[in-house]
Amino acid sequence: MTGVQNPAQAESAVAQRPGRWLALVVLVLAVLLVAVDATVLGLATPFLSEDLKPSGTQLLWIGDIYSFVIAGLLVSMGSLGDRVGRKKLLLCGAVAFGGVSVLTAYAATPEMMILARGLLGVAGATLMPSTLALIRTLFHDPRERSVAIGVWGAMASAGAAVGPVVGGFLLEHFWWGSVFLINLPVMALLVVVGIRTLPESRNPAPGPWDAPSVLLSLVGIVGVVYAIKEAAAHGPVWSAGAAGALGAGALYAFVRRQLTLPSPLLDMRLFHRRGFSAAVLADLLAILGLSGLVFFLSQYLQLVQGRSPLEAGVAELPATVGAIVAGLIAGRAARRFSVRSVVSGGLAAIGVALAALLWLGVATGYPLLGTVLLVVGVGAGFSFTVTADVILSSVPKEEAGSASAVSETAYELGAALGIALLGSIVTGVYRDFPTPPGVPGDAASAAHESLGGAAEAAAHLPSPLSADLMAAAQESFVAGLHAASAVGAVVLLAAATATWFLLRGQKLGHDTEH
Repeated sequence: MTGVQNPAQAESAVAQRPGRWLALVVLVLAVLLVAVDATVLGLATPFLSEDLKPSGTQLLWIGDIYSFVIAGLLVSMGSLGDRVGRKKLLLCGAVAFGGVSVLTAYAATPEMMILARGLLGVAGATLMPSTLALIRTLFHDPRERSVAIGVWGAMASAGAAVGPVVGGFLLEHFWWGSVFLINLPVMALLVVVGIRTLPESRNPAPGPWDAPSVLLSLVGIVGVVYAIKEAAAHGPVWSAGAAGALGAGALYAFVRRQLTLPSPLLDMRLFHRRGFSAAVLADLLAILGLSGLVFFLSQYLQLVQGRSPLEAGVAELPATVGAIVAGLIAGRAARRFSVRSVVSGGLAAIGVALAALLWLGVATGYPLLGTVLLVVGVGAGFSFTVTADVILSSVPKEEAGSASAVSETAYELGAALGIALLGSIVTGVYRDFPTPPGVPGDAASAAHESLGGAAEAAAHLPSPLSADLMAAAQESFVAGLHAASAVGAVVLLAAATATWFLLRGQKLGHDTEH
């Protein structure tokens, strides 16, 4: 039996252990798990809507509750991993994620589906910060870590593409619940291999886990995200104002409490580092501008261009290919040129690609869309990989979990903001289309609610009216997509400009840490 290693010896052993690349495989499996689950829901929504018959409000909650919970708990779970052990939290979260996936697949009522998606959010919040923080622990050589982060980001992109392809295949051959059961084999492999290959890591002097801070963080972020979504969907209603005020107050109290605690849940001094703050801001703005494309692209491919779910998933692959290739070389490019040129250049490329969508029409051929998706993938691969590297390398390794959680929270907040704001733009433009003469009032009302509603209403109309209604709805949807893409392009180009100045002088490490 060997003696107890001191921290320096343990760190050296981890840095040199030959199994660290196999351990990385386990970590990216967890990323795949979350990314696949996030993408398959959009494909499965029409099928589960037909089966469970949720109301419009329930359908929104089925889609939103996952992001609400995961955003609200990321900071708390990242800090918990720093305290109890990131490996332990990751493996427990993976088991929970797999188990709740079964509950989701066999949900029999809308209420049960909402509960299951909320529990998936709890489990998902334990996975993402732990994976990135463990990369910080496994790879002490900055160049190796850059490659590992590139692989991590590439697999997140791959999961986003694998989800629609696998989900599309399953939906064409099985019932909608099967898209959630694909989590089980991935989870099983993650747990079995992770137990043997992942090292445990935690903050050696973490202090207590502060329950009031956890509650304030959850109430604050969920309140703000809910207010944004409510205001975007219904305008300045009192419920949005109340939720926003409650959320803002809770976040203010959270920050004040962190500044007074000897062992805070989140060390606010992290934001004093310009590189850290700039990278977090870049991630938030980039996801905000991109989320409109991500959210509405599947609808465009299926309901406007008439592709099957599987064909739609395959059509989105150029973005994944671009992200994988760019992510793997991003660290090398940032060292050869500069951090700010790679991040700003990547964001600007996404902005230009979104602007090109202004030429997208109902019958536009695939080459334009495929090129746009490839450029978006390359830009995202460069920018997100380097910002993740900056975030991890600019904080002490003891706080890697908290730093990773801040990065993931920025991602979730950006997605919530983007879907709410850009989604409201698309919806607002879409609902203004003139109803063709002769369409019954109930069919017209359903068609103006959503493009899916238009497709369902058109299916029950005679041939000439059906074609006229769908043509009007599709043209209006594409016009909404143009407006959202224009706003997204402006946001991305503004983010590129801001990061050019904020990341001035920022560098990635060259020498092995000791």
